[in-house]
Amino acid sequence: MTTTNSESALLELGFTETEAKLFCELTRLGPATGYRLSKAVGKAAANTYQALESLSQKGAVLVDDTDGKTWRAVPAGELIQALQSRFQQRSESALAALSTLQAPEAEPRLYALKTPMQVLTRARAMIAKAQDVLLFDLFPEPFAALEDDLLQAADRGVKVLGQIYAPAETRLEAVLTQASPAQLATWPGLQVTVIPDGREYLVALLSRDGERCLHGMWSDSTYLACLYHSGLAAEIVLGAQAADQTLSFKPTLFAVSPPGLAELNRPLPGA
Repeated sequence: MTTTNSESALLELGFTETEAKLFCELTRLGPATGYRLSKAVGKAAANTYQALESLSQKGAVLVDDTDGKTWRAVPAGELIQALQSRFQQRSESALAALSTLQAPEAEPRLYALKTPMQVLTRARAMIAKAQDVLLFDLFPEPFAALEDDLLQAADRGVKVLGQIYAPAETRLEAVLTQASPAQLATWPGLQVTVIPDGREYLVALLSRDGERCLHGMWSDSTYLACLYHSGLAAEIVLGAQAADQTLSFKPTLFAVSPPGLAELNRPLPGA
């Protein structure tokens, strides 16, 4: 028996093959007994009843016990709402449990990022943690994806400043690069650079369609983050001068003195 699109969608939500087939069959048939359903989906009665009980626990089916068991599928919207609520509850419980774990302090390292989702998720987490100053360098598509996160950082008092590559109506302070379309076309993808507080940095190159991560790295090395901050700040200052744009603050490393610079100057343990 082949898998339908509806069944495949349920498999993506964590349903077993039998559960997916039973739910779809119940939706098509209307209320039915376990015996009838086992015949309809070609599964053993014992496996069918086990799957129906599991569906009941998921909130996917209702059971009438008045005259033998008759099962009925809940409407699709009600099912999705129940699954979302269950996922939220489990996520909150998992977060509470995982928050009790204490990771040992690790030496700064350079980590590879492999997917666009991983790049954007890490970038959002970095932006959310920013406390003092955040520099960015974003091509149009990544900028659109991260603009709201950057705005939230700016709204809570973080000095946010960056370089963009296409005109944009935004409340963020940004310098529009003077690079020509021909120059931008020579860059092999969509650039993503985020540097918060001189403490960590992310640089990534996504494919032009945004579907692949061609190159990506993140590091919590304050030394490297300060170096990247210094380099990007210089680019932003030069871009502002070329555009005759006045910046609200001087973003150079020693002018803003981000927290990462102070941490970099702390004596090493045992020194």
